[in-house]
Amino acid sequence: MTNIFFVTGIGTDVGKTIVSAIITEAFQADYWKPVQAGFDSGTDAAFVQSIISNQQTKIYPETYKLKMPVSPHIAAKEEGIKIDLDKIYNDFEKFCQLSTANHQHTLIIEGAGGLFAPLNEYEFIIDLIKKLNAKVALVSRNYLGSINHSLLTAQVCRQHNLDVLGWIFNDQYLNYENEIVQWSGYKKLASIPLKKTIDKNFILEQAAILKNSF
Repeated sequence: MTNIFFVTGIGTDVGKTIVSAIITEAFQADYWKPVQAGFDSGTDAAFVQSIISNQQTKIYPETYKLKMPVSPHIAAKEEGIKIDLDKIYNDFEKFCQLSTANHQHTLIIEGAGGLFAPLNEYEFIIDLIKKLNAKVALVSRNYLGSINHSLLTAQVCRQHNLDVLGWIFNDQYLNYENEIVQWSGYKKLASIPLKKTIDKNFILEQAAILKNSF
């Protein structure tokens, strides 16, 4: 496996799954969401599968597929489960081997929530990123407070020496996306425009624009 891209965000509901689908399409990469919390309206993996067009991508099954749409550690506790990063890593190694055998050199991993979304009593999404030694794509979305959340996320990335590829801005952004780039020191990879209906054509269009940014 050559490239491991981990898609994380400044919080929940910032568009990580749409961004993951776009990156997956751009590279005809494989996709994996290790921890899914809540699936009454469908899983993120199922959405990515339904919205991409290429035939090369393999969607790998979740290591943990939890019923409640809450923080992963709470959802796991409700089911009498403890999320184990070693178990996730074992799946990671297996999927890397499968992808390499199929001549696929990129795996997109989608996180849950933000960097400090808890996975168990003492480990967080950021610990999973470190364990997988993944490059990080940061997703920010336009809402009141997103500048603060974006810059806090960037500061944590620097403190923990994460390998950050840059920002992908999602939604209709005002001028301050350039300020987030300037203040954080991380470059802009793409700006995904606001669109009420997300379809395959939109994903293809955005994938073509984004591909040259990585």
